[in-house]
Amino acid sequence: MRLKFAVVALGLAALLANQQRLASQATQRATPSAAAVTTSQDQQDLSVTIYNSNIGLVRDVRRINLQSGLSELKFMDVAAQINPATVHIKSLTSPNQFSVQEQNYEYDLLNPQKLLDKYVGLEVTLVRLFSENNTTVERTVKARLLSNNNGQPVWQVNNEVVTGMHADRYIFPQLPENLIAQPTLVWRLENAGSRSQTLEASYLTGGITWKADYVLNLSADEKSADLNGWVTIDNRSGASYKNAGLQLVAGELNRVQEMETAVMEMRAKSVRKEAAAPQFGEESLFEYHLYSLDRKTTLKENQTKQISLLSGSGITVRKEYVVNGQDFYYHNRQSPGTPLKDQVETFIELKNSKENNLGLPLPEGVLRVYKADTRGGQQLIGEDQIDHTPKDETVRLKLGNAFDIVAERNQTDFQVISDRVFELGFVVTLRNRKDQPITVVVNEPIGGDWRMLQSAFEHEKTAAFAARFKVPVDKNAEAKLAYRVRVRY
Repeated sequence: MRLKFAVVALGLAALLANQQRLASQATQRATPSAAAVTTSQDQQDLSVTIYNSNIGLVRDVRRINLQSGLSELKFMDVAAQINPATVHIKSLTSPNQFSVQEQNYEYDLLNPQKLLDKYVGLEVTLVRLFSENNTTVERTVKARLLSNNNGQPVWQVNNEVVTGMHADRYIFPQLPENLIAQPTLVWRLENAGSRSQTLEASYLTGGITWKADYVLNLSADEKSADLNGWVTIDNRSGASYKNAGLQLVAGELNRVQEMETAVMEMRAKSVRKEAAAPQFGEESLFEYHLYSLDRKTTLKENQTKQISLLSGSGITVRKEYVVNGQDFYYHNRQSPGTPLKDQVETFIELKNSKENNLGLPLPEGVLRVYKADTRGGQQLIGEDQIDHTPKDETVRLKLGNAFDIVAERNQTDFQVISDRVFELGFVVTLRNRKDQPITVVVNEPIGGDWRMLQSAFEHEKTAAFAARFKVPVDKNAEAKLAYRVRVRY
C-alpha cells in the first residue's frame, strides 16, 4: 500500500512540475524580452524615392538579431518628419514566421524645456554664478520644481516658494525614461524563425523634395542652343541617407490633405554647373515618370544637392516677338486721341523631340536662358517656368519684353450700325529700332460675333474670339497694321 501511495505521489509531483514548466514557457511567450536596438550601422541597403510634392518614400533594410518569441525592437535613425501611419515592416528572411503585434512611434525628444517639464515635483540642482572680488564663483541650490508653465519655473527652496530665480544651468540626477534623443520606431514582434533576421522597414516622410532646373545657352545667331538639366534635392526631413539608391517621381500625385504639425519651407537654390553625362535612367510609372540614379549617393540632413539630369546640344530654337491685345480695346475704353502702348514680348520655342537632340520627358521646373556677350561671358537673358513636358511636345518660354521694338495702337473709328452691331477701326504701329529685320505676331482678342472687313496684313482666325496677324518690319523702319472689324453682341 505504501508503495502504491509513493507511486501516486511521484506521478502528482511530475504532473505539477510539467504544469509549472508549461506555465513558465507561456509566461515567457507572453512577456517580451529586453528590447533590441537597431541603428543605421545595421543597414544592408537603403533607398529613397522622392516626389516633387514634399514627400519621400524610404526603404531601409537592416540585419538584426532578434529573440525567439515575443520581443521588442527599437528602430532608430528614422526621419523626424516620418508619417507613422505609413510605416510597414517585414522580414526578408522568414516572412511567414514573423509578425508585428504592436507599433509605436516615440517622438518626445530631449530638450531643456522637456527636461524641466518631466521634473515637475522632483528635485533639481540649480547652478548660479556670482561675482565676488572680481572673480566669478559658482553656488548650487537644491530646489523642488513645483511648476514650469510657459517656461517660467516655480521652485520650493527650504519650505519657501520662489519665482523668478535665475539659474545659469540645471543639473538633473538622471534622464527621464520617457524622453529620447531622437525619433524612434518601437515594435512588439513575434519571431518564430531564426534569430538572425533581415528586416525591411518602409515609410513616408515629409520635408524632402526635388525640382528640376534647366540652363539653355543660346548660340550667337539665336537659332540653336545647348540645354543642361539639373535635379535640385532639398532634404529637411530630419535624417541623413547614406549611400542610398535614389529615384525621383515626376507628375501630379493625388494626396489626401492632412493637418500637419510642422511645415518645412523649401529653400532650393540654382547653381550653374558645367555639362555632365546624364546619370538618370527614365521610365514610365503609371501616369508618372520615374528617374533612377545609376549609382548610390548620400543625402545629408539640411543639405541641398544637385545632380545632372540630362543634356542636349545643337537644339533648334525659334525666337518670336508677340503683341497681345486686350479685351477692353473692343469696348472703346481709351483716352481720346492718345495711342496706347503695348508691350512687345519675347518668346523662345523648342521641340522636345529626338530629332531635335532631346526627346526625354522634362519634369516641371525653371528654365534659365543665357547668351554670350561680345567678350564671351555668359549673361542671363530671361527665365520661365515650364510644366511637365512629354516627348515630342513644344516648350515655349517667355524671356521678357523687347527693348528696341515699340508697339502703339490707336482706335481710328467706332460706328454704331444697330443696337447690337458695331464697326471698329484700329491701327497698330510697330517701330523696329534694331539693325536687322523682324516679324511681329499681333494677337487681337475680339468679342462677340465678328467679321474682318479689311486689314493691311492677312489675318488668321485662331479661335472664336481671336485673330492673329504676322507683321514684317524692316530694320530701323516702321510698319502699320490697319484693320476694320464688324462686331455683333
